[in-house]
Amino acid sequence: MQATKLPKNIVRYVEHNLHYYNEYIREIQRLRNDILYGVKITTDENVGGGRSNLPSSPTEQRAIELVTHRRLEKLERVTHAIKTVYEALPEEKKKLVRLKYWTRPQKYTWDGIAEQLHVSRITCLRWRDEIVYAIAELLGETDA
Repeated sequence: MQATKLPKNIVRYVEHNLHYYNEYIREIQRLRNDILYGVKITTDENVGGGRSNLPSSPTEQRAIELVTHRRLEKLERVTHAIKTVYEALPEEKKKLVRLKYWTRPQKYTWDGIAEQLHVSRITCLRWRDEIVYAIAELLGETDA
């Protein structure tokens, strides 16, 4: 897999999302629970203006909110891209992701990660670039 050079802001964006992946999974579950079981139902602001075009059933309102919730949609899109790329990786690259992005507190530098994986630092950085590029591509952040 040959990774094309991405702009630094895209690399930082993807790495930020990788770093917070597990928190995003919890946030998605929390948002879904809030929408499904919470008491907050969107109220009709259409006072005196005729009939609303929103469904009056609370179940239908919750279903619409689940589908149209912007933060939930964005988190699901990001976590899906990360999960898709991660699951397709060979084990040594999965270990790189776990060591670099999902280990808290961060214990290793790139040199330390390279030592753990028994490869060079340059190889680790090349793998990182490939992983970040693949995620960015799924998110539509590449020029390709």
